[in-house]
Amino acid sequence: MNYRRLGKTELRVSEIGLGAEWLERMKLEDCKAIIQACEEQEINILDCWMSEPNVRSAIGECIRWQRERWYIQGHIGSTWQDGQYVRTRDLPKVKEAFFDLLERLGTDYIDLGMIHYVDSEKEWEEIVNGPFLSYVHELKEKEVIKHIGLSSHNPKVAKKAVLSGEIEMLLFSINPAFDLMPPTENIDDYFAEKYDASLAGMEPERAELYNLCEQHDIGITVMKGFAGGRLFQADASPFGVAMTPIQCIHYCLTRPAVSSILAGFSAVSHVTDAVAYETAGEEEKDYGSVLASAPHHAYGKRCMYCNHCKPCPSDIDIAMVNKLYDLATMQKEVPASVKAHYEALEKNASDCISCGGCETRCPFGVPVVERMAKVRELFG
Repeated sequence: MNYRRLGKTELRVSEIGLGAEWLERMKLEDCKAIIQACEEQEINILDCWMSEPNVRSAIGECIRWQRERWYIQGHIGSTWQDGQYVRTRDLPKVKEAFFDLLERLGTDYIDLGMIHYVDSEKEWEEIVNGPFLSYVHELKEKEVIKHIGLSSHNPKVAKKAVLSGEIEMLLFSINPAFDLMPPTENIDDYFAEKYDASLAGMEPERAELYNLCEQHDIGITVMKGFAGGRLFQADASPFGVAMTPIQCIHYCLTRPAVSSILAGFSAVSHVTDAVAYETAGEEEKDYGSVLASAPHHAYGKRCMYCNHCKPCPSDIDIAMVNKLYDLATMQKEVPASVKAHYEALEKNASDCISCGGCETRCPFGVPVVERMAKVRELFG
C-alpha cells in the first residue's frame, strides 16, 4: 500500500480508503470480514458519515482493538431522527449525534471532524457566520477532533471553504463523469440518465477547485469515485464505454491535491479488486485511452495528468510540469512555492527537445510542445 500526505493535516493516509456506507446494509460478521480485509491490505482511513446507530456500533466493534491504526472521518451534522437520517445544523441534535458517534465507535476522538454535506452557498455562509462553526472550533480546541474538514459535491461551495481558511482537508465527489458537470446544489443532477451533449472537457470550476486545494495545501479524499458504479457499465456510462475500478482509481489519484479515494466495499473481493491498483501496470491504469476512444468522448486539448505521454526521451515528468504550469497561471504572479517545486524537478521544460513523441501518444490531443514553450517563458 502506498501512502500520501493529506495536505496540511500531515497525516499519511492510504491511497485506497474505506467508504463505509455499504456496511450499513450488512450483518456484523460481514462488516468484520470487510474491515479485516482492509486491515490486511494496510488501508488506514475510513469515512463514517452514516448516522444509523447499528452501523456505528458495528464499526466500533470491528475496530475496537485496532483504533490507533485507523484515521476516522466522522461527520458533524449527520443525525438519526425518528428512525431516519437527517442532515441538520440544529446544535442540540448535532451534539447528540456526534457524541453518539464517539460512543458507538468506542473512541474519545475523531481524526477528521467533517462539516457534513454542504452543497448550498447560502448554507455555507450560515455555517461560517453562525454557532455551528463555533461548535466545530470548540471540538478542535478540546482535541475531540484533530482536524477540520468539509464534505461537499459542489465546487463553488468547496472553493469558498478552501479560501476561507477554515478547513484543513476536503471530502469531494470526483470521477470523470462528474468532472464534466457544472456546479449544482442538487446531487441528483450528477446521476442524470444522460448528460447534455454540449458538455466538453473538465468543468472549469472543478479544475480550479483541485488547483486551489493544491495551492492552499488542502488534501482531498474522494467519494463517489465510481459514480455509484455507473462507470463500470457501458450502457450506464455517459461516455458509452465501461471503465474498470483500477482506471477510475487512477483517474482520481492523478487529480491535484488528492490523497485517497474512499471506495465502497460490499464484499471482501471488492477490497482485493481495489487494492490491485497498487500493483497494476500502466496499461491497466490507462483511463486516457478509454475516455479518448469512447463513443461519447468529451475530453480534449487539456492535460489530464494521465502520464500517457510517457516515455519522454529527455525524462521530463510532463504531467507534473503541466500541473505546475496550471497552478502557476491561476495567479497574476507565479507563487514562490510553485516556482520552487518546478525548479526542484530533475528535468523540466527547458530540457524539451520538441520531438513531439508525447503528442503522438496523448489521447486528448494536448499540444505538449507548444505548452512546454509557454512553461519555459513563464518560469524562465
